[in-house]
Amino acid sequence: MRFGVLGPLAVWNANGEPVKVPEAKVRALLADLLIHAGRPVSADRLIEDLWGDRPPANAPAALRVKVSQLRRALGGLVAHRVPGYVLRVEPSSVDAGLFESLVGRAQRATEPGARAALLREALGLWRGDAYAEFAGEQFALAAVARLEEQRLVALEELAEARLGLGEHALLAAELSDLVARHPLRERLHAVHLRALYRAGRQSEALARYGELRRRLSEELGLDPGPELVTLHQAILRQDPALEAPVLPRTNLPAPMTSLVGRDEAVAEVRSLLRAGRLVTLTGPGGVGKTRLALAAAAGLESAEGFDGGVWLVELASLGAGAPVAGVAELIADVLGLRDDVPESMLERLPAALAAKRTLLVLDNCEHVVEQVAALGSRLLRAAPGLRVLATSQEALRIEGETLVQVPPLGREPAVELFTARAGIEPDADVAEICERLDGIPLALELAATRMRVLTPRQLAERLDDRFQVLTSGARGAPARQRTLRAMIDWSWELLSDAERVVLRRLAAPADGCTLEAAEEVCAEPGVDVLDTLARLVDRSLVVRAAGPRFRLLESVAAYCQERLREAGEDDLIALRHVRYYTALAERAEPRLRGHEQRLTLTLLDAEGANLRLALETAVRLGAAGEAVRLVNAMAWYWVLRGKLGEGRRALESAQALAGSSAETAVWLAGLRMLAGRPSVPDAAVFEAIADPLARARARWFAGFALFGYDDLSASVDLLRSALEGFRELGDAWGTAAALSVLARYAAMRGDLDALRRDGERGLALFKEIGDRWGEMRAAENLGTLAEITGDYGRAAELRREGLRMAEELGLWSSVSDALSRLGRIALLTGDYAAADDYHERARRLAVAQSNRPAEEFAELGLALVARRRGRLDEAESLLRKWLDWVMDVSGEPGAALILAELGFTAELRGDAAGALELQLRGLAMARNVGDPRAIALALEGLAGARTLTGRHEEAGRLLGRAAALRASVGAPLPKAERADVDRITAAVETSLGQEAAGAAMSRGATLPLDDLLAEYG
Repeated sequence: MRFGVLGPLAVWNANGEPVKVPEAKVRALLADLLIHAGRPVSADRLIEDLWGDRPPANAPAALRVKVSQLRRALGGLVAHRVPGYVLRVEPSSVDAGLFESLVGRAQRATEPGARAALLREALGLWRGDAYAEFAGEQFALAAVARLEEQRLVALEELAEARLGLGEHALLAAELSDLVARHPLRERLHAVHLRALYRAGRQSEALARYGELRRRLSEELGLDPGPELVTLHQAILRQDPALEAPVLPRTNLPAPMTSLVGRDEAVAEVRSLLRAGRLVTLTGPGGVGKTRLALAAAAGLESAEGFDGGVWLVELASLGAGAPVAGVAELIADVLGLRDDVPESMLERLPAALAAKRTLLVLDNCEHVVEQVAALGSRLLRAAPGLRVLATSQEALRIEGETLVQVPPLGREPAVELFTARAGIEPDADVAEICERLDGIPLALELAATRMRVLTPRQLAERLDDRFQVLTSGARGAPARQRTLRAMIDWSWELLSDAERVVLRRLAAPADGCTLEAAEEVCAEPGVDVLDTLARLVDRSLVVRAAGPRFRLLESVAAYCQERLREAGEDDLIALRHVRYYTALAERAEPRLRGHEQRLTLTLLDAEGANLRLALETAVRLGAAGEAVRLVNAMAWYWVLRGKLGEGRRALESAQALAGSSAETAVWLAGLRMLAGRPSVPDAAVFEAIADPLARARARWFAGFALFGYDDLSASVDLLRSALEGFRELGDAWGTAAALSVLARYAAMRGDLDALRRDGERGLALFKEIGDRWGEMRAAENLGTLAEITGDYGRAAELRREGLRMAEELGLWSSVSDALSRLGRIALLTGDYAAADDYHERARRLAVAQSNRPAEEFAELGLALVARRRGRLDEAESLLRKWLDWVMDVSGEPGAALILAELGFTAELRGDAAGALELQLRGLAMARNVGDPRAIALALEGLAGARTLTGRHEEAGRLLGRAAALRASVGAPLPKAERADVDRITAAVETSLGQEAAGAAMSRGATLPLDDLLAEYG
């Protein structure tokens, strides 16, 4: 039986049914015996407690009557023991005892999340005031006071744990009533003050402290304790130590239930991870490898200094034939690494992990064990700070691996797990169930759900029959797997036909699915999928996750896949899955260009595993039409998210299956170009696209992707043709997109009027249709215009807006780019410290994303700052590091600036020959590009080189021509960037005199550029 004293006195039998204990004195007797928790209570004490100073004439006889009545209700639990009576119950059978046990476990827990979960479970046992109907009785006063104090302590400790989890805003509101009811509890006040402060309510926190201090003084004549005084002082000075803790870098899910029977195993795994670099948890399916791994990994990001984070990689979403590269890509996706440069993730992942201490939890390796072994060995050799915790049904068998065999639960923890999940008390039948299920946690949890309709005896009998049948019919499988299969098969037999249809078809999606997907994939005439799914969730055969999404446990999914094949439905349902997710992608694609952009990106992120599976299935089944439709619908998403490698491989696989598809060919070429691989489609490819809007978008995307390569004319021709098509069709998004890229072209040519016109029109159109990506790109153009014209305040405002939009959309490559652009503004305004900070933040983010273009842009900014601060060696090192790469990827437009900066660096060192050679190379590239400002910069650098050899007249002419070029495009050199020109001009004036120097500059301003440069060939 179970007893409840945390509220009105209650008794329940083994089936959870209430047991009636009649008559007030009998209930008081039971309460008195429960207070003494299994210890005997003398008859004299019981008489005094029940009747006080007015006992009946024959009090011992009256007591025996009450004991007899209580025995009739409780059976043999009430026993006579000299000098009185005892109630024979275990502490865990009384909710007060269970409460105290849970609080004790919480106090020993080290992680705030685990501590909070245990405390919530403990406080959830309370149904009202302790011993509610006897709270005023003398015999109950001490017990009530003790339990109420423990309850308050638990509430305080839960509040502190939640504060550690960052729940300060909720706590600030929730604790107000509790503090009001207990106005003198200083610990409670302390956590409330911290919550108020962290919630931004500093003045309220100070006012609450003042109220407490006055109350303590008036009612007790005391001052607040030293801890509260110290806290008050910290709030006054806004001590940084009061700030909310930084949330750990991890994707580990918060546990929904407590882990039973694994405390020693958790400690062992953590110890092995400290001593070694690869720990593999092995054991049969359902034994709890994943739960143990997650519990062992929880909290290690802070406790063990894993500054690179602790990351769960769920390999179950990969197919059994997945290549090593597929495993690497999945890990990279979890780590948030971008996949848009030519090198494969196999090449980049080791370097990305090498910089920090990181723990990877690789879950469910058994179906890709060889691939994980090959990749794991490579990563561990390349990244000294990497630790790997793997779960698998077999070892990885690589050097340095430490194996931990995860055993089934022993008898006591198995019973504890089963009874906790089933909500019943332990007995001999429960022990039999746990023994026959071999202590497999998954089997125990599945069996516990049957307690809603069966008694333990009935369940034990059914298991006995079912095990015998299934063991004899499952030759070759290990015993525990046969037992687990028997448990799942037994659960299957309890399902209706409709439930079996829906359950086996739910094995088709990867990583779960939405209700809408389930209704489509699992549809069957006469079956209400929603109602059936709800029943399956109730039976714990389907897990309802956030979203909501519905997924199968690993072993249940494997079982249902076999049932799907037995029913002959595997290809049918797989193709239905393909068609659903193809249609989903096609519905989502237009919403990627407008007000719903952010929500649509989130939707496609969540469905990533299903979309990848849909394409793999389409290729496997030869469904060429669906494959092409799917990749064409997904292509713009891959561009927005920077998943260029994934998109490229998907397009290639679809094209290999379907043959030549014009639209797919353009997307594929564009993604290759964005990743640094020139691949311009033939003109005939565009003409082969029948739909005018799709044809215009194809031309735009090709021009957009090609922009920045050596020959800009091909890109511009495509963009102008696309713009004409968009305008004829009245397509606002396409018009804005084309104008935004053409505005970049205008900036490169120095045509500021076109830059302003096209930039502003593009931004207005993007705002009108609500495309945040487009707004961000258009704002970049106007920021460039403001920067060129010296309006640095406006430029900074636009750059900050671009940064905000990039962060809002989760476009981290654009975040890095925006930070670098803010760094450039800081550089131009002379705030070199801020410029270094912006560029370094951008560099770190780019490295974390494996984004080479963004890394180059950030480090070029660091080089610009270093040269202007006189750190010439640092500047040259950074510039030369990127010169060859820029030449290979973006060609002359990017290299001209680097060569000019290297030339200035050489000049500042006094290296006349080096400066001349570098500036001439940069000048040739600038002239090929045709950017007047780039040509002017090279001429200024060339003038500096000439002053070193005493050719000051020539230097003056070069300076004059540079100034004339800048004036011709309405972009004179900003004051903040005049340091080089002013230095060179001063050298010319010192040598020639101001009048002669001015004359030389005037002559240079009117000379044709070819005449001025004739002697250089």
